[in-house]
Amino acid sequence: MIGIIGGGPAGLSTAIYTARAGLTPMVFAGSPPGGQLMLTSEVENFPGYQKIMGSDLVASLRKQAEAFGTKIIDDNITSVDFSNEPSVTTSKQTYIFRSIVIATGAQALWLGLDSETRLRGKGVSACATCDGFFFRDKKVAVVGGGDTAMEEAQTLTKFAKKVIVIHRRDSFRASKIMQERVLNNPKTEVMWNTSVIEILGEQKVEGITIKIQNPTSKIKNLTLDGVFMAIGHKPDTEVFKNAVATDEKGYILTSSIAAVFKIQNPKSKIDIDLFDMKYQNMTSVHGVFAAGDCVDHTYRQAGTAAGMGIAAALDAERWLERGEK
Repeated sequence: MIGIIGGGPAGLSTAIYTARAGLTPMVFAGSPPGGQLMLTSEVENFPGYQKIMGSDLVASLRKQAEAFGTKIIDDNITSVDFSNEPSVTTSKQTYIFRSIVIATGAQALWLGLDSETRLRGKGVSACATCDGFFFRDKKVAVVGGGDTAMEEAQTLTKFAKKVIVIHRRDSFRASKIMQERVLNNPKTEVMWNTSVIEILGEQKVEGITIKIQNPTSKIKNLTLDGVFMAIGHKPDTEVFKNAVATDEKGYILTSSIAAVFKIQNPKSKIDIDLFDMKYQNMTSVHGVFAAGDCVDHTYRQAGTAAGMGIAAALDAERWLERGEK
C-alpha cells in the first residue's frame, strides 16, 4: 500500500496512476480537502477543461481516483515517522506504508483582511497566470515588491489596461532586471510607501483603501477591478520539518532539485549523498517522494502539479518493483 499526503491535483494525480498500477493508494486529503483550487473560482487553463470551477475540478479528480480503487481520508496528518517503515499519524490513528508521496502544496500569503477573504475569487487573487485573463482591459493592483510581484505585474500587463504596483517601502526587493521591466512598462504605475488597509466591494472588487506614508500619513480610495496579492507563498511542510531535507523556505528537496540547489548554493549543508539520483522525485528519505507546490516554488500551477504527481507515482512504482531500500 502507498500513502499519499495531499488532496490537490498533485496528490490525486499520483493516486490515479498508483491505483491503476495496483498499489492500493490511500490519500490523506486534509480537512477541508482540495487545496488551493478550492479557493479558486473559474479555471480555464487546466488541460481538458475549457472552463470549470476549482471545486468541481477537485471533485472530478477525486471521482476518477476513487473509480480505480483509491481510498480517500479527509483528515490532516499530525505527525510522520520515516525512520523505518514510513508511517503517518492522523487525529485518529497511525498508518504504515511501503512508500509515501508528499503532495501537501503551498499557500499564498495574504494580508489578513476580512474583505480580502470575502472577495477571494471575486476580484482578489494570488495568481496572475491563473486569473489575469479575466481582467482584460481592466484596472488592477499588485501588492508586493519582490520578484513574484514583478512577475505578476508583467503578466497582468498582457491583459489589463492599467497595473498599479503597491509597495510598502520606497524601493523594491526584486532583482534589478525584474524591476526595470516593470518600471519601464507604460502600463504600470508604482505607488511607494503605500499599504492596503481595505478592499472595497460587496459582490466583487470595486476598489481599495490605501494608506500612503510620504512623509505624513494619508488615506485614500482607488477604484479598481482586481487586486493580486504577491507577498509570497508558504509550503505546507511544517509536519515534515525534521523528516526530509528542505530548502531555507521549507520547500521539500527532491533528487533533481537538490542537485541544482547544491550547485547554486555550494556552501549549503544539504548532503547530496542522501538522494538517489535514479529517482528524480524521491526526497532525502528512500521510499518517500514529493510532488506539486510543496516542491515547486517556480510555476505553482494545477497542471504542473498534476504532472509532478504523475512523475512521482511512476518513480514510486518503479522503486517498489525493484524492492530497493
